[in-house]
Amino acid sequence: MAINAVGLIGWLFTWIGVLAVLVGLLSPGFAFLFLPVLLYSFYRAVLQLRYFPAALRMRRILQTYPWQILRGVPSGLTKHPDVLGRQYGWFELPNPTRPEQQLPLVFAQHLRTEWWSRRLAPRAKPRLRAQVEVVWFAGDPRFIGLIAAPTPSGDAPRRLHVLQQRLRVNDGRSVADWGATPEDIERGRRVGIHSSNLDARREGTSR
Repeated sequence: MAINAVGLIGWLFTWIGVLAVLVGLLSPGFAFLFLPVLLYSFYRAVLQLRYFPAALRMRRILQTYPWQILRGVPSGLTKHPDVLGRQYGWFELPNPTRPEQQLPLVFAQHLRTEWWSRRLAPRAKPRLRAQVEVVWFAGDPRFIGLIAAPTPSGDAPRRLHVLQQRLRVNDGRSVADWGATPEDIERGRRVGIHSSNLDARREGTSR
């Protein structure tokens, strides 16, 4: 979060500085030389700004769920057949109440997924694929989760990214009985899962 804040301030000052040079020091004939820098600095500032909501959600997840270290988690970059809507990679995590049941969580946005995409791609090199054979996970696969890769030493997480639950829904019910308790649902609400989604899933598990 601190690095992101510094980056946001830096790109904003770059944009303001370039704009000041264009307006105050250069003739209009030289404006085209600095226009790409002006546009790129604005673009990067917007990207930095978009990271803050995700970072705050990561914080809520870590305040609610502990880290787990998982090995050999099924994952991929191609479209998962059971997931509805856009996705930019997925992991299948075990249902906490039914470990034999795997539930897919997806990268719902492409922002900051480049590192993961290179390692989840079908033709990823073995040395890259090996970097996600062991992952850190915090969350509940029935609702939401936070995925991370281990540092080279293996004793801390890095490359944190939020994963979302987007299983297909039929007739207003989830496609599987997930066995969520009221306590599970309350934890989901604490990390920002919408009440309507949780109610629909709870209804599906009761049928």
